Amino acid sequence: MASIELRQVRKAYGAAEVIKGIDLSIAHGEFCVFVGPSGCGKSTLLRMISGLEDISGGEIAIGGEVVNRIPAADRGLAMVFQSYALYPHMTVRQNLSFGLENINTPRPEITRKVAEVSKMLQIDQLLDRRPKDLSGGQRQRVAIGRAVVREPRVFLFDEPLSNLDAELRVDMRGEIAALHRRLGNTMIYVTHDQVEAMTMADKIAVLRLGKLEQFGAPLDLYNRPANLFVAGFIGSPKMNFLTGQVDAGDRSLLHLDTGETLRLPAAGFAQRAGEKVTLGIRPNHMQASAEGPVAVQVRSVEQLGGESYVYGHTATGAPITVHSPGQTRIAIGDTVRVGAPEDETHLFDSASGLSLREG
Repeated sequence: MASIELRQVRKAYGAAEVIKGIDLSIAHGEFCVFVGPSGCGKSTLLRMISGLEDISGGEIAIGGEVVNRIPAADRGLAMVFQSYALYPHMTVRQNLSFGLENINTPRPEITRKVAEVSKMLQIDQLLDRRPKDLSGGQRQRVAIGRAVVREPRVFLFDEPLSNLDAELRVDMRGEIAALHRRLGNTMIYVTHDQVEAMTMADKIAVLRLGKLEQFGAPLDLYNRPANLFVAGFIGSPKMNFLTGQVDAGDRSLLHLDTGETLRLPAAGFAQRAGEKVTLGIRPNHMQASAEGPVAVQVRSVEQLGGESYVYGHTATGAPITVHSPGQTRIAIGDTVRVGAPEDETHLFDSASGLSLREG
């Protein structure tokens, strides 16, 4: 079993602490994605799991065994890098077989494994080519194949698709997800692209400044973000935020900083009278209507045919995005009124950033 446990894992370079006591449990067979902005520590954390980086504190256990002092080569992991890291002087066949040759795998077994993996990844027609003769997508398949052929306990992917064009990234993330379904191995995947995280993961770990902000299933993070950072990071386009104060007498009313008032759900939030809060609304839940409580000055409109995006700002300058299916007649310079169903809003403490949703 290749479960992974991180217990108060820390990493410091001198006085600079970049991983700040992370606790995380990844079950055997899960596809876990580390996501967060550049510099949040996700690649460093992956390299610590792989053994390519020493840890400064805490424990990493794989399959119940603490591996802090076990070399990378003996941890039973395989890593796929952003840069592919293929040997340029070797053919695809040689790149795939090199790791097996290093551990003295019998030649017939190497031949069998290379044939099986190359066919599975649809690179069996490329075995006699060198990396310079391959496209970006083909190189990435070879890099993945080199990992698969070793039959590791855990696969580690460090932003493997960032060098590919947008269309190929979509295709390749589908192939990696399908590979996980076929093999059933534990996989950890690092990306800064939250769309990749949402579409591929069983569980997502959202990181910021070396800390774990939230860990859970993709839709749990989307529907129940733990704080303002997760709410703004998970979901595309990002969540809209409006600040205001809960009415001292009627706690179902929120008085916005714009001077406008809107109604909160009667239940589901831990509203506190007179408290400063931040209201979050997803763009696809925003609705433009004459009765909408919030006025928005439109600064740009994207007409994509099957859907539309309206971008604007409130009287206090807060950015607002409205997404709607179909086409829109709203134009740049218009002032539109918007609102949202009460049960589609999120409430956060403005000081701490923590969610105020009950339960």
